[in-house]
Amino acid sequence: MKVSGAWMESRATQAVCAMLTEGGYQAFFVGGCVRNALLGVPVGDVDIATDARPDVVMELATAAGLKPVPTGIEHGTITVVSSHIGHEVTTFREDVQTFGRHAVVAFGTDIGTDARRRDFTMNALYARPDGSVVDPLGGLEDLRARRVRFIEDAEQRIREDYLRILRFFRFHAWYGDPEGGLDAEGLAAAAGNVDGLARLSRERVGAEMRKLLAAPDPAPSVAAMQAAGVLHGVLPGSDARGLTLLVHLESETNTAPDAILRLAALAGDAVAERLRLSRAEARRLDLLRAAAAETMQAAELGYRHGAEDGRAVLLLRAALLEMPWRARDTEDLAQGAEARFPVTAADLMPEYSGQELGARLQELEQAWIASGFTLTRDDLL
Repeated sequence: MKVSGAWMESRATQAVCAMLTEGGYQAFFVGGCVRNALLGVPVGDVDIATDARPDVVMELATAAGLKPVPTGIEHGTITVVSSHIGHEVTTFREDVQTFGRHAVVAFGTDIGTDARRRDFTMNALYARPDGSVVDPLGGLEDLRARRVRFIEDAEQRIREDYLRILRFFRFHAWYGDPEGGLDAEGLAAAAGNVDGLARLSRERVGAEMRKLLAAPDPAPSVAAMQAAGVLHGVLPGSDARGLTLLVHLESETNTAPDAILRLAALAGDAVAERLRLSRAEARRLDLLRAAAAETMQAAELGYRHGAEDGRAVLLLRAALLEMPWRARDTEDLAQGAEARFPVTAADLMPEYSGQELGARLQELEQAWIASGFTLTRDDLL
């Protein structure tokens, strides 16, 4: 079996492979680029595994006229820049001893040993520069079955890095078979190691949750997280039910995935702090939750928050209250978003000032909104 695609056939990428092979070393594409190519989905970063040690990679790159950058040299990774494109080249590795995420790593020469220190079988697929696939651990069978399975002992893989609990659910959301359910051994290992999530930085947890919630349909994975106790471990007080209904409404209304909106559907305590959301993300999360709890209608939501956030509020409200989407709301949102209040503070001065000015403006604005934005400046004044 072979993989192909512009990502691996480009001159820039093949130059990095040639740098290694012409120097007498091995070069294999590995991980997500191979997995995605086999699934027929877009390839992002290109990772290359080799038996050349990092110092040798540096020397070979320089000699080939490429630019080596020691971005992770202590872990065996050199970013080789070819035609302004970065390629992560990592020496085969093997774990000597592991302490959660901080493993003592030795450089190796064997592709099988390198494969065994990865997380899931579908991520332990390699391809030579010509595209021929190398499958040391039977990952192809799991990939064909859309089965996310830990390599060898699931408990051990998780204890090497507890973030793999969240990655397990995230990978199922993106690549797993929704009808087949999650791998039983992996699910049991995740449930049995929930306490390990507390050792992770909130930045890492937040980044992983964003990626999970950006999947086309993360609801089955998140429901499994809740059943396993993992969701509560990450977001105490959250509930997956609203997410399931929200995803259904998104599909019904042709709405693109929105991680913050979906996070609002899960709710939970101190979400912004627990996931280290940015200020903008935290503000939007608060806005969606607060507005969804109110009774403001579609037109006013569009006027006050814009069509996009207004739509998000209505979807969230419908999901949480288990209500259907009203087709008319789309038109009302658009009308509200385009409306411009025709009265300014200057129109009311000097007759009104201070708090009285603000109150009168608000009163007129509400009357204008209630009219369906039809009252003119002259009508209001």
